[in-house]
Amino acid sequence: MIRFPEPPKEYRSVVLEETDKSLLQKSDPNLRYVSFSTIATGGKSLIKSCKDLHLSRFICYKTLKPEFAGNKVEQQRLIREARVSAMLQHPNTIPTYELGRDRKGNPYFTMKLVHGYTLRELLDYRERYDLTQLMQVILQIALCLAYAHKHGVVHRDIKPENILVGPYGEVLLLDWGLAKLLPDLIVKRNEEQSGLLTSDDLTATRAGKPVGTPFYMSPEQVNQESSINHRTDIYSLGVVIYEILCGERPTRGEKMHEVIQNVLVDIPEKPSLRTESKMPRLLEKITMRCLEKIPEARFQSMDEIVKMLQQDWGANL
Repeated sequence: MIRFPEPPKEYRSVVLEETDKSLLQKSDPNLRYVSFSTIATGGKSLIKSCKDLHLSRFICYKTLKPEFAGNKVEQQRLIREARVSAMLQHPNTIPTYELGRDRKGNPYFTMKLVHGYTLRELLDYRERYDLTQLMQVILQIALCLAYAHKHGVVHRDIKPENILVGPYGEVLLLDWGLAKLLPDLIVKRNEEQSGLLTSDDLTATRAGKPVGTPFYMSPEQVNQESSINHRTDIYSLGVVIYEILCGERPTRGEKMHEVIQNVLVDIPEKPSLRTESKMPRLLEKITMRCLEKIPEARFQSMDEIVKMLQQDWGANL
């Protein structure tokens, strides 16, 4: 059983006085949010908790770091992330509340605040958890991705750090900042010319650094292929399952060129060869097919993976 810490009292209390407070006749949106506290930082963004005075609740507030706040391209990416997240209304995505600009004109968006552990934190103590518990998390993420793919959205950054497990059974796929709509990948040249996106935004590298996390990237994502589609998420999910099964990622290497070479060329060992634990054959089969180098050799839809994960894989050790 996963034990979660209790959130601060102010986050979990429903107080009568707060519910009956008068609502201002004319409100200033720049005075709506107070008590900011940074809870996470990304490469270019800040995620804070704050109190919404209109609804008397604590929420999550995402904006750009000060050094990127004035960058028009980064602003557009943040706005797009907010809208993609809002449009994907699924139990395994975090509800988006508001998209706006602060008093300096910088964009922000607000979301539900969920306390829990990332899958990375759980895997750091993997021996404490039953395989069934961890695979239930994967099943929920697969369901979320099946929904996103049907709506033409590719996440492109599936990794344990972007999967959140909450204390009441919540499993949430986070950070849609690298998400791409499939039509975008077809008309990318038009978008580049619009000035809203750069060529770096549409490829797998930026100034020599991968967009995403190299260990979890598919070969076509590493190769910056314009035909990249939903099957890149299938590969990345396979990497996460592999890590759950044996405690290691299939890709090895300490330097960037070693990792890239490994992703592109080297066939990973079966996870059963990297652990002494009993390995469900069905889960190993799912994993290895997800990790096929050629996209056409993988599962062709996330629905296929969902159906296999829903089978009694524990009976086939």
